[in-house]
Amino acid sequence: MRPLDLLADFPAIPRGWHYLDTAATSQKPQPVLDAINRAYGETYATVHRGVYQRSADMTLAYEAARKRVAKFLGGREEEVVFVRGATEGINLVAQCWAGTQLKAGDRILLSTLEHHSNIVPWQMVAERVGAEIDVVPLTADQRIDLDAMAAMLTDRHKLVALAHVSNVLGSVLDAKRATALAHKVGAKILLDGCQAVPRMPVDVAEIGCDFYVMSGHKLYGPTGIGALWGRYELLDAMPPYQGGGSMIDRVTFAKTTYAPPPGRFEAGTPHIVGVVGLHAAIDYVEGIGLERIHAHETALVTQAREALSQLNSVRLFGPADSAGIVSFAVEGVHPHDVATILDEANVAIRAGHHCAQPLMDSLGVPATARASFGVYNGASDIAALVAGIERVTRIFG
Repeated sequence: MRPLDLLADFPAIPRGWHYLDTAATSQKPQPVLDAINRAYGETYATVHRGVYQRSADMTLAYEAARKRVAKFLGGREEEVVFVRGATEGINLVAQCWAGTQLKAGDRILLSTLEHHSNIVPWQMVAERVGAEIDVVPLTADQRIDLDAMAAMLTDRHKLVALAHVSNVLGSVLDAKRATALAHKVGAKILLDGCQAVPRMPVDVAEIGCDFYVMSGHKLYGPTGIGALWGRYELLDAMPPYQGGGSMIDRVTFAKTTYAPPPGRFEAGTPHIVGVVGLHAAIDYVEGIGLERIHAHETALVTQAREALSQLNSVRLFGPADSAGIVSFAVEGVHPHDVATILDEANVAIRAGHHCAQPLMDSLGVPATARASFGVYNGASDIAALVAGIERVTRIFG
């Protein structure tokens, strides 16, 4: 399969700049920018409220995007809730499902490699209701240890929440097996798909999970928009997350009744143009083909890991088949210094704890440097990364 050559689609990446921070946020292709500009500059109106033609047309576009997200994830449109991002999606489930279903003595199962957004909301709920949290360890090659998970699960576990792809290690969860293990003890499972949906096909029906969250800005779409997919019967039993316009059926001062899902969870004027941009982003990645994207990024990861492994002072983290992400440390050099020197060579990487401090503690490091790839990256980016790290080792020699 030929490498992707799509750099020309991304006007914010100038010639000679090597953007290797896609796991934090992706750059935006021209079709997404065009869709956003059209929505603001030509077709803009509110949704769900106006009876005039443009509002009706924008409502149709908004709901067409919901249908697009549902198809993208393998669910039904009435199961897709638009949120500000995956973090809000997780908080919604934490407050509206876990906060109403869990009681003292119940248990929540997380893993060592989770992003803070898949830790803190569960801690907040657990503290409020008296539930407890257990943490699945990692295997020797730094994947979520599903054998350990199987041994840890009990009928007291009511919820499992795991990253489909680690934002630090790039390790890919066997989501189908994890779901089967959770369901075996009667627990519900939420998957954090932020790093998965830009890189590989996802089918929630095939996986069998109960909740799935994604963010738009990592999927070549706008910031401030994402989606929560949830089984309809679960969403239908959940109380609203916020009160306001649009999420109601009937309001009186005596009592308010709520709209059915997903409207129940979308209070207020939504991020209309963000939804339109998300639709365009999904069209863009599916036009390329997620299998092609995954193969392209896998090849880049292999190339990067092989090159970095030749440098004696570099320690690599994560499995060899990580999805689009390579985390590393340079001996004796803080990752922030690595990133600063790379920036001088026009190579942009992420350095820090990556909102995964418990994982850093497990790895025994305060932080890592992270290079992450997208459809716009190629061999020249890896060459620039390696040359930059060689310069780091010379400077700190």
